[in-house]
Amino acid sequence: MAKVAFLGLGVMGYPMAGHLKNKGGHDVTVYNRTVAKAQKWVAEHGGAFAETPAAAARDQDFVFCCVGNDDDLRSVTTGADGAFASMRKGAIFIDNTTASAEVARELAAAATERGLGFLDAPVSGGQAGAENGLLTVMVGGEQETFDRAKPVIDAYARMVGLMGPAGAGQLTKMINQICIAGLVQGLAEGIHFGKKAGLDIEKVIEVISKGAAGSWQMENRHKTMNAGKYDFGFAVDWMRKDLGICLDEADRNGAKLPVTALVDQFYKDVQTMGGKRWDTSSLLARLEK
Repeated sequence: MAKVAFLGLGVMGYPMAGHLKNKGGHDVTVYNRTVAKAQKWVAEHGGAFAETPAAAARDQDFVFCCVGNDDDLRSVTTGADGAFASMRKGAIFIDNTTASAEVARELAAAATERGLGFLDAPVSGGQAGAENGLLTVMVGGEQETFDRAKPVIDAYARMVGLMGPAGAGQLTKMINQICIAGLVQGLAEGIHFGKKAGLDIEKVIEVISKGAAGSWQMENRHKTMNAGKYDFGFAVDWMRKDLGICLDEADRNGAKLPVTALVDQFYKDVQTMGGKRWDTSSLLARLEK
């Protein structure tokens, strides 16, 4: 059992912290900007809550974090009442936020100056993966730090891999989002085409999902897409944030992402339609408007 803090109890962090407590058997203290959410978590799972990141992180072995963006991440680490100031030397900060590789390298350097370990460890698998403890975790950092942290991370993951030095986890998550963007648009167009052609979409998917066109998105999203229901996962607002990170990084490294840039604009159209909180499969709604 380790002493663990978890900062950020959103749709991902709330169940992830729960797995650390219940499956991992760790002593968990949580922090959330809305204190009532932290109190609810404690009532549900036990453990304790703190009113600042610094208070939550004090004397812990591992501090996990899952917040919204780069600025949120800086706030809970190096900002006023941030976790880094109170963490003991040798403790490890594990960031599950999807953020930029730039901020990951920045915070890794700040952590090293303070004698702390740091891993950028964004996750994939969505809300269902978080709730079921079946996330894929892409990690950047030092091998020794990773080896110490992996048994704890395993509580909410089915796959954990070290991708390289600080920032490599975030870069791998960018590839994940780039691939998803193209897949979902292709699936949306396929379903849209099938409907226009008068085909039974369920029969079509039953066949093609067993061939080269098959994907996680097809298996898990085609039914709800076909029904016009878009409340089953990662929100469009968050996907646009992630794709923006991808496109900014591509500007820096010279990568060409024409399909990603196009799908990002399609998601902008979905936002304009009122679909900011719809899940990412709502690209079909844009085609059917």
